[in-house]
Amino acid sequence: MLFNPRILIAEDESGIADTLQYVLRTDGFVPVWCPTAQEAIAQFTAEPPALAILDIGLPDMSGFELFKRLQALPGGAQVPMLFLTARSDEIDRVVGLELGADDYVAKPFSPRELVARVRTILRRSGRNGQSAPTVAPASAPSPAVPFAVDSERMQIRYYGHLLELSRYEYGLLRLLVQRPGRVFTRDELLRQVWDESSESFDRTVDAHIKTLRAKLKAIAPNIEAIRTLRGTGYALNEELPPGV
Repeated sequence: MLFNPRILIAEDESGIADTLQYVLRTDGFVPVWCPTAQEAIAQFTAEPPALAILDIGLPDMSGFELFKRLQALPGGAQVPMLFLTARSDEIDRVVGLELGADDYVAKPFSPRELVARVRTILRRSGRNGQSAPTVAPASAPSPAVPFAVDSERMQIRYYGHLLELSRYEYGLLRLLVQRPGRVFTRDELLRQVWDESSESFDRTVDAHIKTLRAKLKAIAPNIEAIRTLRGTGYALNEELPPGV
C-alpha cells in the first residue's frame, strides 16, 4: 500500500520553512511545519511522522533537547531525524551524530539536495511509502554468522539481528566487515564513506564508531567487534565467535 510520507519540520524561520514545505510537497511528501519545539512535540505525539527535520536553534528549546524528547515518545526511536542548523562548528556536528541523528545539514543548503537526503534516509529505513518486499523465510541469514550484509537493502545483521543503522554507520560497518582485521585510518574512512562534498572531521568518524559499538554491544555485550588502534584508526575483530 502506498502513502505520502509525513515529514515534520521544526524550524522557526518562516522563509526556510516555506521553501522546505514547497520542495517536499512537490516531491510527494506531506510537510507539517512547527515553528516551536513544543508544537513539534504535540504534532509528533498526535501522529509520529515518517521523518523529522529539526533546526538546532529553536526559540523555546535546542534541537538537541527536542531530539531526545521525541526519541523518548512512543514510536520515537523508530523515526529517522535530520538536524538543520546555521552553525557548522565541528562540536555541533559531533553532538548531533553522537545523539544518533541520521544526517546533518548546515545552512545555507540546497533544498533539492536536502530532499534527496530525505529520500535516501527513508529508503534505508523502509519508511518511503512503499510496502516492504516479501522475503521468504529460507533467505533469512543464520544467527551463527557474525555479520551478514545485504547491499541491495543497505542492511546489516549481527548474529541474526537486524541493526538499525544511519547512512554513515552502515557505510562504516560495511567497509570494516569487508576486510576483517584490516586497519583503516580515520582519513581512509572519511574518504571512502563520506560524500566528497561533505565537510567531515576525524571526530565525526569517532562519533559514528561510538554509536556503532553501542548498537553491537546491545546484541553481544561481551564481544568487542571493533578494535581501536590508538593514534591510527579502527579494524573489525577477525576473531569473532561464530555465535552468541
